[in-house]
Amino acid sequence: MEYVYAAMLLHKAGKPIDEKSITQVLKAAEITADPVRVKALVASLTDVDIEEAIKSPSALIAPAQAPTAAAPEEKPAEETKEKKEEKEKEKEEEALEGLGALFG
Repeated sequence: MEYVYAAMLLHKAGKPIDEKSITQVLKAAEITADPVRVKALVASLTDVDIEEAIKSPSALIAPAQAPTAAAPEEKPAEETKEKKEEKEKEKEEEALEGLGALFG
């Protein structure tokens, strides 16, 4: 959640929301930034109009994607990696849902 808050703070200050800026905000708050999470957040916010998202929190909810069947030749390690990515994506979506609540 602190990553989203860092992005919100940068937005409110009129600063660019990029990896360097988010990392600096987190560092100022004495939080060790995970570069992967920072990169994922920046990538997920590239197509988001934050002002519009603040006004309409439902705009941040990503449309449900149809589950894809796993190919039989996939290894269990790949499945766990996919599950981790899905969980990370769900966490990001939940974090973005909180955007509207901050300024609502």
